[in-house]
Amino acid sequence: MRKNTLLVCCWLVTFSVIAQQRITFDAIFRQGIFHQKSIYGVNWMKTGSFYSSQEGNDIVKYDVQTGQKVETILKGSDLSPQIQFDGYSFSDDEQKILLTTETESIYRYSFKAFYYVYDLKTKKLTKISQGGKQSYATFSPSGSQVAFVRDNNLFLVNLKDNSEQQLTSDGKFNHIINGSTDWVYEEEFGFAPAFFWSPDGSKIAFYTFDESKVPEYNMQVWDDSKLYPIDYRFKYPKAGETNSTVKISVYHLADNKTVSMDIGTKTDIYIPRINWTTDSNLLAIRRMNRLQNKMELLHTNATTGRSTVILTEEDTDGYVDVEYSDDLTYLKDGKHFIYSDETTTGFKHLSLYTMDGKKVRQITSGNWEVKTLVGVQENGKKTQIFYTSTEVSPLESHFYQIDLQGKKKEKLTDKIGTNRINMSRDFAYYMVYHSNTNTPLNVSLFETKKNKLIKVLEDNKKLAQNAEKYQFAQKELFDFQTKDGTKLYGFMLKPSDFDASKKYPVLMYMYGGPSSQSVQNSWGGRHFAWHQMLTQQGYIVVCVDNRGTDARGEKFKKSTYANLGKYEVQDQVDTYNYLSKLNYIDASRVGVWGWSYGGYMSSLCMTLGADFFKAGIAVAPVSNWRFYDTIYTERFLQRPQDNASGYDDYSPVAHVNKLKGKYLLIHGTGDDNVHFQNSIALQNALIQAGKQFQSFYYPNRNHSIYGGNTREHLYKMLNDFILKNL
Repeated sequence: MRKNTLLVCCWLVTFSVIAQQRITFDAIFRQGIFHQKSIYGVNWMKTGSFYSSQEGNDIVKYDVQTGQKVETILKGSDLSPQIQFDGYSFSDDEQKILLTTETESIYRYSFKAFYYVYDLKTKKLTKISQGGKQSYATFSPSGSQVAFVRDNNLFLVNLKDNSEQQLTSDGKFNHIINGSTDWVYEEEFGFAPAFFWSPDGSKIAFYTFDESKVPEYNMQVWDDSKLYPIDYRFKYPKAGETNSTVKISVYHLADNKTVSMDIGTKTDIYIPRINWTTDSNLLAIRRMNRLQNKMELLHTNATTGRSTVILTEEDTDGYVDVEYSDDLTYLKDGKHFIYSDETTTGFKHLSLYTMDGKKVRQITSGNWEVKTLVGVQENGKKTQIFYTSTEVSPLESHFYQIDLQGKKKEKLTDKIGTNRINMSRDFAYYMVYHSNTNTPLNVSLFETKKNKLIKVLEDNKKLAQNAEKYQFAQKELFDFQTKDGTKLYGFMLKPSDFDASKKYPVLMYMYGGPSSQSVQNSWGGRHFAWHQMLTQQGYIVVCVDNRGTDARGEKFKKSTYANLGKYEVQDQVDTYNYLSKLNYIDASRVGVWGWSYGGYMSSLCMTLGADFFKAGIAVAPVSNWRFYDTIYTERFLQRPQDNASGYDDYSPVAHVNKLKGKYLLIHGTGDDNVHFQNSIALQNALIQAGKQFQSFYYPNRNHSIYGGNTREHLYKMLNDFILKNL
């Protein structure tokens, strides 16, 4: 009897140890055992049978078919002088390599670095310039020259004699920018390099921004070694304020002349994209009005600067989404181009046009969206278009091919979930980055012709084992109808020992901004490991994509136009009402949290939705859209001068008197994007309203709030707040 009791006790102790395999902050942030591995830095060679990758300080060539290394293209230890490079790119003929070292990040995409050129034939390493760090160095198509930006000016280096030529001279910080974008273009139009080689290398098209009249934002930077903070001033146009004046020019290498392109007489406009056509004397320029509800495609003669409007896209009741028309591709025949838009059918689709802007046909169609145009393969009369779409479900993305006539469509991916594609330059092979709610990221290599799996490059087997070991909750996808009949999608994470007869507190995570998507049939997502930790601590985590989010068509996405916050909060309150009717939900213990737009949302939920939510966290929130930038804000709200109520009626600042629950406000003082000013204004309003709340600031941290021990510190704070108040 005693022996059996001892065995039972030992079994209980062993079971307890297994059951108590807890997720820790150390496991998340220091050990990184829940980090999802991927295949990064893949550079397809000209022949798709090979690709290269950086490994340490070497560049290695792989055989696609075998997955084996076949050659070390560049061995870092052989470089003279010795450098540690952190990035590389090949010339078109793959005989030279451009290496970046000592890279310094500036904003989201911008950076500066030292660049070197390595000649594979001569084995010689050459620093491209002695005049200080450069940005965005790029080979000419022939590989004989390199263009780059330094100190807001554009430069050209001839690699034959390493001679350097300055193409612009008026560049000045906070005044004139040549060859790179200003802050707001970089953040909202998604690019930083702003110069482009013509196909034959005879010309360089480039942007010039005159930001001298743009108001400055003053951001203090604290340095422990200095007695006084540093004033960092940069040009940031807040909603309704003056933007940069933009000019497009083309530099002609043959005669060293610069020609201005005709973009019209109006200056309060945007030029969100420029592209060379297949003709090195024909530049494509997209011009957009200030309210971003009209976009025109201009074809411009690079020699004369004369422009012709080829195509116009307009949405008088909303806005034209640049990213939804970002698939502009010119065909080799010089007579046609492919363009995507959502305003024609209400869903983003691809169409074929002649060079004078006449629509030949719509290539894809249906009540679903093309996500990305992966590539266009032209083989004589046979042209194949490769793209991903939401045809299966708005929560999934799959890979397809279709011909130029819009026929012979073939689905190339068969596993449910999300699929991202990286295709070789010759279209012979492609990599599928796949995951779903059950499966972490799997990267596989396929042959296009036979749609044949060649090799699994990464299966995240260790992550899957750790997820099982720590009893990760599976994302349960669900949908429901709001009170006005709108269908919303969400996911839910439940504790591994979930008991439907019990009542559980809920933390709702939200982002919810225009064109975003948080709910997909995919593994993980933002903050996934911490959300899993919360389930171990007895919480259910829920996320629902409200109106205004992506993958549901133009009507759903643009329903929040001119009224940001109104319908999104209604939808999150309807989510609460849906959850409160579930037998296992403790409706008295539902909280919200979000970051950036999600922080704006959680703040509104804690004020306008104060009767529903017990506790809330806002990280780096917008508190009033008047504080945010022109391009993003006016796209969705128009200018404050045009729509004052759209800015003020759904500002959290205007509703602080409604706050009832526990509220935590967090921001980085070095946030160049959503300024710390937002939280200062919100705190002032809360204080004036006599509301008690908690706040915390991270010195000098930007919008992502990271660096050193910062992330672990942040999530511990979030976790402690939830445990105490929810």
